[in-house]
Amino acid sequence: MTHNFNLSALREYDIRGIVGQTIDETDAWAIGRSFGSILRRRGGTRVALGYDGRLTSPLLAAALTRGLTQTGCSVIEVGLGPTPMLYYAEAELPVDAGIQVTGSHNPAEYNGFKMVMNHASFFGEDIQLLGRVAAAGDWESGEGEIISHDIEDAYLDRLLQGLSFKPHRMAWDAGNGAAGRIIERLAEVLPGEHHLLYTEIDGRFPNHHPDPTEEHNLADLQKLVAGKELEFGFAFDGDGDRIGAVDSLGRVVWGDQLLSILAEPVLQRHPGATIIGDVKASQALYDRLAELGAQPLMWKTGHSLIKTKMKETGSPLAGEMSGHIFFGDRWYGFDDAIYAALRSIEAIDMLGGSLTALKSAMPSMVNTPEMRFDVDADRKFAVIDEVLQRLEESGADVDRTDGARVSTRNGWWLLRASNTQEVLVARAEAPDQETLKLLLKDIDEQLEASGVKRAEAVH
Repeated sequence: MTHNFNLSALREYDIRGIVGQTIDETDAWAIGRSFGSILRRRGGTRVALGYDGRLTSPLLAAALTRGLTQTGCSVIEVGLGPTPMLYYAEAELPVDAGIQVTGSHNPAEYNGFKMVMNHASFFGEDIQLLGRVAAAGDWESGEGEIISHDIEDAYLDRLLQGLSFKPHRMAWDAGNGAAGRIIERLAEVLPGEHHLLYTEIDGRFPNHHPDPTEEHNLADLQKLVAGKELEFGFAFDGDGDRIGAVDSLGRVVWGDQLLSILAEPVLQRHPGATIIGDVKASQALYDRLAELGAQPLMWKTGHSLIKTKMKETGSPLAGEMSGHIFFGDRWYGFDDAIYAALRSIEAIDMLGGSLTALKSAMPSMVNTPEMRFDVDADRKFAVIDEVLQRLEESGADVDRTDGARVSTRNGWWLLRASNTQEVLVARAEAPDQETLKLLLKDIDEQLEASGVKRAEAVH
């Protein structure tokens, strides 16, 4: 028996698709058979398994469990919760791997699988290997057992370990995602006044889409903070590994800005440490890190890539524009938006007690949201190669870490190929709107030269 996946579901960082179209229960079973077989061949036999609040997650988790146990792997079920709780289980329990059934920040009809093995991200070539194992039906056989393990109390205790907080008047928006129950429990034990939005876990996401990187998804949080005159608020994506934040004025504190706040206390404990940001982050972040005495490192976008680079460099802190924040300092190196919120409160306390003041002190820059342009799969990386060649011939100042990031005297722009969608991604930043228009014109010219129109962009 063999199994062929829809190739669009085998992504760079995880496996994900639309349930009933590009991914289904048979796929989940085959993932279990293939992942379990790879794990057995690498000397492991025990897999922690969790799932998010999507309506299809329990069925996919059950099919996944069948596949895993048929390889002789035992499954330790940690149940419904955020992806970081599964990462915590993989780090602390006597297991060899972990899988979270989750559609992450995607719409309700999506679902998928985030995987770790031997305390490292399972991504890239590993996911392609999984596909080849399934296509060949090259599976191990056995009879594994299923063990239930309630880890929520231990995870909650670990989140709070070693942290202390002053009272604040603040808001939390769980977006009906998998972090909701943990947020409710934290609000009961943290000092201060806590106002909660959408903590009921509901995979239909009836109130707003759970992606805090899109400002319109923060509208309810901004309204609550303004209406109650609160100090700040946090929001979370569908599986609790991306964070969003707003200050008392309702201004969004983006992922790279939050990272610049979190870096100062971390650098007090780790002077001169490497702090990692992704290529979409503001130049203001890298300037601030250098000012604080860090070794700033710009790296490729993607949570698995960032985590791998952190291990390689011994970095105590990293983050992305998308709201993934990674702590090696006092934590495990994985992205946990709930823990990032707690560390943000601690940092705000240490730096004077006002997120609004910290935001106001940041350089005033004008930047675009992340812009996406549809492109054929066979042209996606070719366009970037063409752009890089033209830029090189023109003598432009280009960073090739992940696509093309072009620095000018008055700002920068980025064009890269997405690893998860058939799109090109662009972003630009400048000190004023007029300069930003010039940078966008540069992007337009490069896209047009390769036959891509910015009119196709989806913001």
